[in-house]
Amino acid sequence: MIRIYLERFKQNRFAIIGFVVIGILAVLAIAAPWLCPRDPSAQSLMERLAGPSRIHWMGTDDLGRDVFSRLLMGTRISLSVGFVAVAIELLIGVTLGLCAGFFGGNFDTFVMRLVDIMLSIPTIFLILAVLAFLGPNIYNVMAVIGLTAWPGLTRLVRGECLSIREREYIQAAKISGISTPRILFVHLLPNVIAPILVSATLGVAGAILTESALSFLGLGVQPPTPSWGNILTIGRDYLHIAWWLSVFPTLAILVTVLAFNLLGEGLRDVLDPRT
Repeated sequence: MIRIYLERFKQNRFAIIGFVVIGILAVLAIAAPWLCPRDPSAQSLMERLAGPSRIHWMGTDDLGRDVFSRLLMGTRISLSVGFVAVAIELLIGVTLGLCAGFFGGNFDTFVMRLVDIMLSIPTIFLILAVLAFLGPNIYNVMAVIGLTAWPGLTRLVRGECLSIREREYIQAAKISGISTPRILFVHLLPNVIAPILVSATLGVAGAILTESALSFLGLGVQPPTPSWGNILTIGRDYLHIAWWLSVFPTLAILVTVLAFNLLGEGLRDVLDPRT
């Protein structure tokens, strides 16, 4: 079965492109402290707003900091936020979805009403309100994005479980006396893992976009820690005289989000049994 999935994946060019780009970004994020040609926080007012050159490949910002070095460190920040936020989303969404779909009854009703309430609140306003109360920093951003993203995943997992819990092997596991946690995570979870993987991949892209938007608004990662969003914030004030402050972080966000979306769509095609 795994071999069949691998063969399908190899035939999907866009999924391979997304996978390769994400792999390169992961390597850059891990090796960022050693790959940065200059200290991302080092200021040089004599070189402020200098254009791209052999010394500064992507120019400098309003404080003379090297934009290329800051973008590299921003890759680590953005990917960290994306993966941690999705990990929180998976922990809550998968657990609640499995339990709601398996147990049903009042617990299912309670979880679904909670999901409806969460989905009825505009996510960005909820995030802004929580961050305004807790204060903006990278850890709060990770937690808030993860804690507001789980309702959709819960509904997805719950729907899959409803169609699986009545199958013969699940009933046989119940009759044989296997513990409920074992049924949930050994028998049910592997059969809903495909849509979870697709949702998680697309969720990373969404989390990166949300973090960039929050940083752009000044409620995300705070300076001097570099992130793609707060580099864009600086670029907004110097758009007509320092185009590189807006173009390069925008391209970084575009390429990263596109790569995750391509990989997610590719996984959907590969893991869908109807194909």
